[in-house]
Amino acid sequence: MEPPVLSARGVVKRYGALTAVAGLDVCVERGECYGLLGPNGAGKSTLFRLLTGLARLDGGELEVFGLSVREHATEIKARLGVVGQEDSLDPDLDVWENLRTYGRYFGLRGEAFRARCEELLSFLELDGKRRAPIMALSGGMKRRLAIVRALVNEPEFLLLDEPTTGLDPQIRHAIWNAVRQLKARGLTILLTTHYMEEAAQLADRVGVIDHGRLIVEGRPADVVAAHLPPYVLEFSIARQDPGGWAPLREEALLYEEHGDRAFLFHEDEALLRVWGGRVSEATLRRTSLEDVFLKLTGRSLRD
Repeated sequence: MEPPVLSARGVVKRYGALTAVAGLDVCVERGECYGLLGPNGAGKSTLFRLLTGLARLDGGELEVFGLSVREHATEIKARLGVVGQEDSLDPDLDVWENLRTYGRYFGLRGEAFRARCEELLSFLELDGKRRAPIMALSGGMKRRLAIVRALVNEPEFLLLDEPTTGLDPQIRHAIWNAVRQLKARGLTILLTTHYMEEAAQLADRVGVIDHGRLIVEGRPADVVAAHLPPYVLEFSIARQDPGGWAPLREEALLYEEHGDRAFLFHEDEALLRVWGGRVSEATLRRTSLEDVFLKLTGRSLRD
């Protein structure tokens, strides 16, 4: 039986008195896109550092392709593609030189490597930028180039650490489309993101981690269905007559409040629509992965 591409069992990583990963259990099967979600400091990026050999395991077992990261780090890295939060492109080189330099780390050169780079630049819509200086590229172009670079060694496992953070919607959707095509080709992907829509669009399964532990896992739609009623009425408290909406709190299956916003959850869409007529400027919508994420990890800001 073929082992999972990623198997983490009781993984622990400490930085002094801080336990960044506290007994994490995650399994990623071949060919799937797994979305790893969590607030800042939850342990997502630390897991990436462990997978890429930038941090050493303090406890538990972490295997990639059935190989332990303790004994086979070099072999594992040769089969990975990594897009970190920082693009880490060499600003003194142009696009083509960045790819050529990166390819040398894997012993890649010659006509086959050149053809591979040309194909990938076209795939990410950068074929007209071969000789462009890195400093002349937009943020979206740099991000797409980082993905191109991560694919030059034909990896079996692609790590995407917040790949669309800070990008405009058009570029974000272009990257989503590229990820979908890579999935269709059978590439295994581990994705971290702060965009819940991104996870819902791309991931076959998601795992929510908090304080270094996995707290929820499943298909995006199943995770939503398991933790919240299907509909929510959202509105501004400050704009309401308390007598008009306060009684609804007791009738809702779940009530949440954050700052000036109130959230009434219920399984009956028609009933929420009636309630919406009793408050001003209310929005009735289906519950989302973001609602579940905030319910599980809290709405307070974390640095």
